[in-house]
Amino acid sequence: MSRTSAPAPADRQDDVALSHGLKQRHLSMIALGGVIGAGLFVGSGAGIAAAGPSIVIAYALSGLLVMLVMRMLGEMSAANPASGSFSVHAERAIGPWAGFTAGWSFWFLLCVAVGLEGIGAAKIMTGWMPGTPEWAWVALFMLVFCGTNLAAVKNFGEFEFWFAALKVGAIALFLGIGVLAITGVLPGTDAPGTANLTGDGGFLPNGTDGLVVGLLASVFAYGGLETVTIAAAESEHPVQGVAKAVRTAMWRIALFYIGSMAVIVTLVPWDDPKVVEKGPYVATLDHLGIPGAGQIMNVVVLVALLSAMNANIYGASRMACSLVARGQGPKALGRTSGGVPRTAVLVSSVFGFGCVLLSYWRPNDVFMWLLNMIGAIILVVWIFIAVSQLLLRRRTEREDPSRLVVKMWLYPALTWVALAGMAAVFVLMAREAETRTQLLYTGGLTLALAAVGYARQVRARRSQA
Repeated sequence: MSRTSAPAPADRQDDVALSHGLKQRHLSMIALGGVIGAGLFVGSGAGIAAAGPSIVIAYALSGLLVMLVMRMLGEMSAANPASGSFSVHAERAIGPWAGFTAGWSFWFLLCVAVGLEGIGAAKIMTGWMPGTPEWAWVALFMLVFCGTNLAAVKNFGEFEFWFAALKVGAIALFLGIGVLAITGVLPGTDAPGTANLTGDGGFLPNGTDGLVVGLLASVFAYGGLETVTIAAAESEHPVQGVAKAVRTAMWRIALFYIGSMAVIVTLVPWDDPKVVEKGPYVATLDHLGIPGAGQIMNVVVLVALLSAMNANIYGASRMACSLVARGQGPKALGRTSGGVPRTAVLVSSVFGFGCVLLSYWRPNDVFMWLLNMIGAIILVVWIFIAVSQLLLRRRTEREDPSRLVVKMWLYPALTWVALAGMAAVFVLMAREAETRTQLLYTGGLTLALAAVGYARQVRARRSQA
């Protein structure tokens, strides 16, 4: 038996009537494109402004943590492909309350993110077409991607394939231009050497405090990789698909992120105001005199936002459907038609559009309250992934080791290293005033969901008894 042909798990817990229309090329691009969004193209500028050239170290450290998390998730998802992904794994390893907490918190995160991405995409469109209302653009985008997700899953896969291909192509081209400029080969440029890396305050211009801010920004920029393990359950060959997608995506994404940051801080002074105002990619291309750089990157950022909207509606609907299939939510959300959970797609889209309306009606209280609640959810999810992997690995080795077609490196040592890294990020968040607020709100949401999930678990046990 090959390492990617393990038998289908017999204890799959979210066996819902989903189709299997995703191909390997879809999964590979979902894995690559899901994490490449506006957070990288625009949001990374704030991290560079805080950390200076040391942002490269920040992205390298957070990238290592994410690679460990994805390896753990890949191991569990290859052994037990499920549309509920880490929620299913947490339920199997820890208990129903853990699956409930991880699943619904992630659903909430994705739905709010859909609204945020819609707002960002609408701002770009109103910049091109002044006088048009932002809400109308958001409504249009929501209708398009709600429609895409209501159709067969292969339509979602095709959209994401081409969206991701454009984003990956843009970053690859940027890296190529950057390397030519750094070596002095690009016409009209001189090799900068290490002037921008060691001058103007040095490699750590704002000390370790700046590095910490950059590290926190980089950790959350990597969010989005989890979608590929959700999508794998609807692929033609779930075990082989998730195994290959996880293996190939990790090092490529690390190359894109860390490589991009290295090119930017080598070519552009870290304290150039354009890095924050226009975004680091536009600032770098402007610095090199590339014509039309701003508009080119606006198109790429727009595609990145639309891609994220599409992927997040998909991920939210599948997570909700999986939770319902396991008795963790209202039955209406679990209805499928033509292999698609259409009710879950509609509810997830409506919730996302509701977040957009809140941003207009109550931007300073209710909407900020929502944003703070999702601030650290991805870390909560990662902790559930690590704890689940610690427990399930032993169980799988004992019961059916043939399912371990992807294995966590140096188990259990690196799993504990990853957990220690997550705990360190929580401590760093508690030190910063802005992230401390997010930590408190996310903590409140997590505890509330855990309490509800545990109460449901106790009630279910009593009813069975």
